[in-house]
Formats: sequence, structure tokens, C-alpha cells
Amino acid sequence: MTDSATDMLISAGMDFLRRHAPFDRMEPEALRFLLERARLAYYPADAQIVSPERGVVETFYILQRGKVLARQAGDVNVVDYSTMTLGPGECFPIGSVTGRRASTNLYVALDDVFCYELPAGDFFELMQRSAVFNLHCTQYIASLLNQSRQQLQVQFAQRAAEQQTMNSPLSSIVKRAPVSVPPGTTIRGVIATMVDSHLGSMIVTDGEQKPIGIFTQSDVLKRVVLSGVSLDEPISAIMSADPHTLPLASNAYDAALAMAMHGVRHVLAVDEGGRLKGVVSERDLFTLQRVGLRQIRQSIDRAADLETLCQAASDVRQLATNMLAQGVGAEQLTQFVSALNDTLTRRIVELNLERHDLEGIDWAWLSFGSEGRDEQTFSTDQDNGIVYVCTDMMDREQTQLRLLDFAREVNADLDKVGFPLCKGNIMASNPELCLTIEEWENKFADWVRTPEPEALLNATIFFDFRPLTGKFHLAHRLRLTLFQQVRGNPLFMRMMAQNALSVQPPLGKIRDFITDAEPEHPGAIDLKKSGARLFVDAARIFALAQGVPNTNTVQRLKLASAKLNVNANEVASVIEGFSFIQLLRLRHQHFEQEQGRPGDNYVKPDRLNELERRILKESFRQVRKLQQRLKLDYQL
Repeated sequence: MTDSATDMLISAGMDFLRRHAPFDRMEPEALRFLLERARLAYYPADAQIVSPERGVVETFYILQRGKVLARQAGDVNVVDYSTMTLGPGECFPIGSVTGRRASTNLYVALDDVFCYELPAGDFFELMQRSAVFNLHCTQYIASLLNQSRQQLQVQFAQRAAEQQTMNSPLSSIVKRAPVSVPPGTTIRGVIATMVDSHLGSMIVTDGEQKPIGIFTQSDVLKRVVLSGVSLDEPISAIMSADPHTLPLASNAYDAALAMAMHGVRHVLAVDEGGRLKGVVSERDLFTLQRVGLRQIRQSIDRAADLETLCQAASDVRQLATNMLAQGVGAEQLTQFVSALNDTLTRRIVELNLERHDLEGIDWAWLSFGSEGRDEQTFSTDQDNGIVYVCTDMMDREQTQLRLLDFAREVNADLDKVGFPLCKGNIMASNPELCLTIEEWENKFADWVRTPEPEALLNATIFFDFRPLTGKFHLAHRLRLTLFQQVRGNPLFMRMMAQNALSVQPPLGKIRDFITDAEPEHPGAIDLKKSGARLFVDAARIFALAQGVPNTNTVQRLKLASAKLNVNANEVASVIEGFSFIQLLRLRHQHFEQEQGRPGDNYVKPDRLNELERRILKESFRQVRKLQQRLKLDYQL
């Protein structure tokens, strides 16, 4: 083949590979090395490309056209959990080539397939030449997820640039077009405009829209009412002349300094020609300062009323959005949201304790579900309860009534702050969930002894409990009792595992994803029920079996896997898969809420980009591995 023909083939190969990860970020010299060493091979439909029987894999494949079915081979097989479809740009079998072993999967062409084939020797040489390719092969899903986070940061770039800090330019703080009047406007007309437009101040401008004065609400009393000035006088007679102005490019610190130096509450933002572009108030700057972790925490801790806590809850959401824009991972973000929501809940409990006499009662406020796991997303309702001690000297009924009256007001206040009442009534104001320590222990024991469907469902909710305030030792005792009950009942654990396997990851045999499970949401996957829940359920079982007290899914996976001597890289891949699904949920909920819709978990794979679809497939493959482990452990 002539050099020109070779160059044309390499150029065409580069055009193709640069549309897919990780080749889109690889060094040009390394990419050329790959294409010079690889050959393009054809496989007809139903042809076996790789199989375990062929021994150690000597070739690395990059799918160029068509689709390949990857199916687990051998006896360790879980029906419908063990297949996935690969599309153009995807590579296989990475683990087998890297580990210099036979493949555990069978790879079959679903239709006419073209693959770039790279000999194993050249594969390892490429790993030496390219740090990007090396990372991709050794930390496959982590590498893809990092790329996805970078894409997410690009999507949020504008929001990040407008992040609410005191470094923000005035142009990002000004949210509405300024309202102004000419100097000849009557005082009556100015006040009427201020009332109609809900303004606290009015700017007076000349014919070129340059500010020459300002009139504020406080001026009405001091300069009009008390001075007896006629409302028919022009505003120029009583306005404050020569208002303080700053260029639009100035930042919030400049505005705060000007206000402090001159004792004013408003600064006018002007363009290069001195024309009015907006008004920045003292309240605007105060709002900016609030949206920081320390400031929000202080605001919550010092809050004396629900109005302040409602603002703090809004600030939590704003700060979480900023963290998304900065590329913070899902695990850290959900824990951050949960931690601040915990603080909000504690403050609401404290405010209600001022109105309720619970003196003499040892009690603790428990959180369940996602809050109990430190995994709250932007859309979450209440899941809580109370555990308390009732001594022989106390009237059990009267004690519970006191706690229920208190819990009802706490639940109502949480609802007002932004945590909707639970539709399933999983709340402390429910008498079934405001129980003595002995009643909780007996309830858990009943579920463990009789693992019927309802009991198993309850276990998935209530076994993820965590104390938020009160006597923490009560929750600790309840946890120890639960471990003792579970250890003595292997049937319960087996039934829990069977329940966890009842939902399959939505991977299609031919299509990438199964999206027709819920007719009311065509083309979508419920990433909570068919995604995150699968990881959560498996992690809960491993934690119960290994006596891991943590409730957080990632912590459960790490600690239980260490006790089970599971390979650290395998655990890391599982955690990355869970984190990506959580990240998709957070992003989707945020965008839905921005559009004024309640955030849900129904994500349409067709609306994801190619990289995200690829990582989502890999994430489902990781949870399938967890389910296979459960199947083996409990002989299901």
C-alpha cells in the first residue's frame, strides 16, 4: 500500500477515534501509533470475536461499526443480568488483555461488524506511550466518569462564572433592568411607580440615562411627610444628588466598600459611558455572603424563626448548584446536602422544644431512607421517627402523646421549609413510628423472623436509620440489637438477597437500555428504582452480613468489601458506577426544578451524550456484578 493511501486510512481512523473516549483526549503521536499498528477486521453477524475457549486474549478490539453482544460465559451466570451491547467506539476486552488472561465473556457480532484490532504487545506499548490510554485501561469507569464531570463543568460554566461570591462582578449581581425617571417627574408619580414596581428606591436620570439622583423608601417619611413637601413637586427637589456609581466590571467587594465608606445602601452600576445599567443594594450583597458553607451553617444555627430557615434552605440549594458547577462528585455532594439538611432539621427540633415540655424523657429523632444514608438529592421528602425510653414510673400513653404533639409540629415545620410530608406517612408524627426502644426492637425482630414482602420492604427503609438529635445511645443500642437478630436468622438474609435481585439493571440484549418498564414515562429509566436502589440494596445486605454499622452506601461497600477481601479496584469501579448514577439524578433534578417542575428520577438515555450513555451502561454492568455476588453468596 502506498504511503499516501496509508496516510488517508490513518486520517480517517483519527477522525473516527477522536469522536470517542478516551481517544478524543489522547496524544496525537500515541493515536497515530495505534492506527499504524492496528488493522481493520470484518466479522459477519453471529460470528464469535472473543471466547473463553481461545485462551489468553492476544488482541485488543475497538468497535468501528456495528454492534457486539457481550455475554458472560460458564456456570457463573445470572439470566438477563449477564448481557450487554457494545457500540461504535467501545473497546473490549480491556480487563482480559490488561490481565493477560482468557476472557470470561463471549463477544458475538450482532450484525456486520468492523473492528480495529491491536496486538497485545502493541497494546502494552501504547499504554507506555499514552498516560490517557493507560488511565483509561487501568481505571476504566473512573476515567470515563472524570471525563463526564469535565463535560458537566462545561455545561455549568456560565453558572460557575456567576457563582454567588463577593468576587462576583456587578454585571452578574444585577438581575433586572433598572427603572428610572427624569428629574421633572412629580414626587407623587415616583412613589406610585415604586409601589407598582415593588421597588425600594428610584433612580433619577438625565436625557442620556446617566444617574443624577436617587430617592428611597426612607426618604418618603423624612423628606416628604415630615417636611410637608407637596407631592406635586418635582423629584429633583428632594432627591439625593450625585449617587455613588461603579463600573459594571467592579465586583461585590468594591460595592460593599463603597457602601461602608459613604454610609449608603445602594450603589449604581454604570457602563463605560456612565449610563445606568442596574442597582445593587445592601441586601443583594448580604444575600451573596449568605451563600457559603460557613455562613449558611451560622444562619441556621442562629435562626429564630421559620422564615430565616426557609431562606437558609434556599441557600443550601444554591450552594449545591455551585458545587455541581465546580465538578464536586456525587458522593460528596449528597453528603453535603444531607449534612446541611440535618442541621436544618436539628434547628427546627430545637425551636419546637421551646414550645414543648419533654423534660424527663430520653428520646432521639431518627432519620430513615436516603436521609439515614446521607444520600439526599435535590428532591426528597421526610422519612423520620422517634425512639424513646418509657420507665416503669412513666405513663406510656401520656408520654407518647407528648412526643406525638411535638413531632406533628416538627413535621409541619419541615414541610414549610421545603421537605414535603411523606405520602407513605413515614414520619415521627405517626404513632407506629414513635415507639419505645423495646417496641422498635420487637418490630425489627418481627420483620427478621417473618420475612414476608411487607417486612422486607420495611427493612429496606427502616434498617437505614441514623440519629439526628437527642440521645444517640438509643440508636446505638437498636443497631446492636439488629445485628444480633440478623446473625441468628440466615433465612431473612437470603430473602433480603432474593428481594434485591428482583429488580434487574435495565440493560437490553439488543438495545443499549430497556426504557419501556413504565408506560407513563416512555423512553425513560427511573434512575432511583432501577439504578441507585440496586447498589443500595446490595450494600445494605453486605453491611448487615458483615456487621458494618455505617448506613452510607459507599462506606458500606468499602468496609464490607474489606472484610470480604474483595479486590480494591473492583470495589472502586462499583462505587464509581453508583456515583455516576447519583450524579445523573442530581443534574436531572436540578434542570427540572430550574424549569419549574418537581424534580424526579426519570432520565431519558436518548438525551444523554455518547460518553454519558457509555458510562451509564458500565455503571449498570457494575451493579450486575454486585447482584452476581449476592446470587453466589446466597445460592439463588
